[in-house]
Amino acid sequence: MRNFSLTLRYLSSKTVLIVVMALPLGAAQSTTTPTETVKLAVDKVLSILKDEKLSRRQRWAGIGKIINTRFDFRSMSQSILATNWRSATAEEKRRFVEFFSQYLEDTYRTKIEAYTDQRVEYVGEQIRKGRALVDTHILTDGTRIPVTFRLKNNDGEWYAYDVVIEGVSLVSNYRNTFNAIIKSEGMDGLLIDLEGRIAVYKEKHGGLPLE
Repeated sequence: MRNFSLTLRYLSSKTVLIVVMALPLGAAQSTTTPTETVKLAVDKVLSILKDEKLSRRQRWAGIGKIINTRFDFRSMSQSILATNWRSATAEEKRRFVEFFSQYLEDTYRTKIEAYTDQRVEYVGEQIRKGRALVDTHILTDGTRIPVTFRLKNNDGEWYAYDVVIEGVSLVSNYRNTFNAIIKSEGMDGLLIDLEGRIAVYKEKHGGLPLE
């Protein structure tokens, strides 16, 4: 099984993992600005992480629900597969969106517990024709890490479809990794790998986060 570990420098850091997990947005009123939407999502995730009354199972379930229901995985999948999306069958597209969303959730949910009370600073916003950029800084141990959220307006609600960490796009990173597999093994090869990694996770955790 291939290693899908991201090469982004800060994706292994505790701070940015918090930001990536806070990506899911949506479910906001149409009058909410992109920055307000990001802040609401971040606050909600951090609230779950800080709630000492929640068991590990409850915490993971809460975060998983946010990821699963509030991320524009279809738009992200299209961007990641690029030309391969256009050539894929309807069933291949459906399976990729399903497997990729589960893979991303499993990957980051296992690392999100490392939260150690870093702060998020909101520094700018750009909106153009249904798309938006929200610039933030993650402040930790005297370090300021620039992170930009890319959002898309779907029927009056803002959804995240990418995050850029120090100028490096999460979508671009996955695109390079996945497209290399498609080139050598085809779309079936990529789907088999993703499905295999999900199965390993479920076997390890019994299908649900452990207490």
